[in-house]
Amino acid sequence: MRGSGLVSSARAKTTVLISVFSLVALGTGELAGGREGLVVAVVVLVVVLGYAYHNADTLPLRTMHAQPIGEAGAPVLYRIVRELSHEARRPMPRIYVSPTESPNAFATGRDPRNASVCCTVGLLRTLDEHELRAVIAHELAHVYNRDVLVSSVAGALAGALVWSASLLWLLPGLGGSEDDEGWADLLVSFLLGPLAAMLVRTAVGRSREFHADASAARLTGDPLSLATALRKLDAGVRAHPLRGGPGPLTGIGHLMIVHPFGGPDGSHGGLRRLCSTHPPVAERIARLEHLAGVRTRVQK
Repeated sequence: MRGSGLVSSARAKTTVLISVFSLVALGTGELAGGREGLVVAVVVLVVVLGYAYHNADTLPLRTMHAQPIGEAGAPVLYRIVRELSHEARRPMPRIYVSPTESPNAFATGRDPRNASVCCTVGLLRTLDEHELRAVIAHELAHVYNRDVLVSSVAGALAGALVWSASLLWLLPGLGGSEDDEGWADLLVSFLLGPLAAMLVRTAVGRSREFHADASAARLTGDPLSLATALRKLDAGVRAHPLRGGPGPLTGIGHLMIVHPFGGPDGSHGGLRRLCSTHPPVAERIARLEHLAGVRTRVQK
């Protein structure tokens, strides 16, 4: 029953995200080019929605230049994923490794049978085996909690929205003949589009990270290793943020276990903090340490 409820919830959230995206995209098209812009937006919308839904699970992997890896290529990582999947009595996801030095990890896919877990080279070099196990458990929790469907589709739509908004002002007949109108269209394309993408991305919900942390702690029985891993990853990302920034990589940031673009908790206050998709790492660590304390008292 619980699995059925999670599937229904994920599908409902995905429907809401697609609806919001459609309204924003159509509104952007009309503002940028009136009736002609609206027609173009409809065409682009149909193409983007179909592509995003059917390729949402592979787009983040392509963006991160991730490659599939087997037991021979990463024996420790492979064993950890296999053991945790067996303990959870769920299918084993595909395993990918991204060549980036920024330490991070994410899961993607539409359901547990079609899921993938990706770790960066930087993460594999940063964490010990216990911490790596805790991080993998966190990513598997996203898969089992059906977060990956919503997150993957949201990321694909957010990236598509930025691309679509940026494309509109280049199309003939949409910019208007007056210089002022052209500048207005330019502002709509490069300000409204990215802002809307951030808001769509935020709709995924920051609470999912707390839920995945708690689920990972239950699966491994070791909340302190996840707390230590988060502390290391947060420091590592601040020192080596993901190259490209949140613009070109709009559909990636919210999938990561920690915000990949640097700054305290991925933001510097103001609008960025309002639209942050991750709760503060310090708060996540505090909750995990509390769970560890509760577990210790129960064992005694």
